[in-house]
Amino acid sequence: MIVRSLAIAALAFVVTGTAARAADPRYPEWPCSQAKVPEISLAAVWAGPALDDAENKWKDDAKVSALVSKLSARKTPLDEAEKSVKEFLAGSAADKTTNAKLLFAGLFDTLNAQRSQVMGGLERVSRKQREAADKIRDETIQLQTLQGATPRDDTKVEALSNQLVWETRIFEDRRKVVRFVCEVPTTIDQRLFALGRVIQQEME
Repeated sequence: MIVRSLAIAALAFVVTGTAARAADPRYPEWPCSQAKVPEISLAAVWAGPALDDAENKWKDDAKVSALVSKLSARKTPLDEAEKSVKEFLAGSAADKTTNAKLLFAGLFDTLNAQRSQVMGGLERVSRKQREAADKIRDETIQLQTLQGATPRDDTKVEALSNQLVWETRIFEDRRKVVRFVCEVPTTIDQRLFALGRVIQQEME
């Protein structure tokens, strides 16, 4: 019974995955219900002055680079990150606009890279899940054949049943992880938007 229910869950993944491909053929491996947006648009999160060469120079500023690393880390609470932005820009005085642009350029670059890494990982897991579902489906058919054979080889039936239980549990665990990780790109978007807003407010 366990094998049957888990195998059905795996097959359901194949069906829903096929439906997702039909809905947006541009991203056939994307496993999330959220629409895939490959990169954050600069215009969507920044209404301040043009970043100009800040996009290339932020890494050359050790203080900015260290702050970008801290602010872009998901382990850093957003309210703490916003406070750090305000403290950094408050001490910038005449260089406030330059430092603000450097800081945002660093955050934009770093958080976009994080998103790409997360999304690439999700698509790799999606491919593994599809392969696993196909394997479970084939082995379920094999098991049904073994169970109906005369004479029946109970040793083979038990071995394949145990294998299916193990494989489908791994499949289900991965599926739960995918659902959780699918939220991460949106969380990154929200962090960049929030920090960008604080930076622009502090520039005024």
